[in-house]
Order: sequence, then structure tokens, then C-alpha cells
Amino acid sequence: CMNYILPPSYAWGNFSVLAVGIWAIVQRDSLDAIVMFLTGLLLTVLTDIIHISVSYPSHDLSGTSRFSLGMAIFSLLLKPLSCYLVYRMYRERGGE
Repeated sequence: CMNYILPPSYAWGNFSVLAVGIWAIVQRDSLDAIVMFLTGLLLTVLTDIIHISVSYPSHDLSGTSRFSLGMAIFSLLLKPLSCYLVYRMYRERGGE
């Protein structure tokens, strides 16, 4: 993300979902916040796949570019676990 391999929309999307996640943690009684966070996480899984597949260069990468893309892929692999944990929080807060 920081090495300009991925577009700025990748960072904006993930940081905005992070902000909604902080809101969901702070307001423990709000069901809307957790639903928005879960929806944002699911949406960023799809957009991350698109960003990484479109922006992946076909030529040799420098070390920082390879690290940047590796961390983006690692973040994408951890998002289903995050979605599951947020869904459990949703159920604990009274979601159906």
C-alpha cells in the first residue's frame, strides 16, 4: 500500500472500515455499528481481491514492493477470520 503498487482507493477503503470498526468497539450497545463493520469487511474482501489482481505487476518487483503486496495478501487472508469474529460479536449483541 505504501509503495504505490496498490491504488489509493485500497488504503482509503481499508482505513474507512477500520474507522467504522473503532466506532463499533466504542459503542458496545449499537447493533448498527457492528452491522456496518461486518458489511464493510465483507465488501473490502471483494475489493481487495480486485485491487490486488488488477494492480499486480508482471515484471520484477523490488523488495519493498514485494513486502507491500505480501502484507496486502496476508491481510486479505486474515479477513475471513475477522468476519467470523465480528459475526460472533453481532450475535452476542442480540443480532438474529
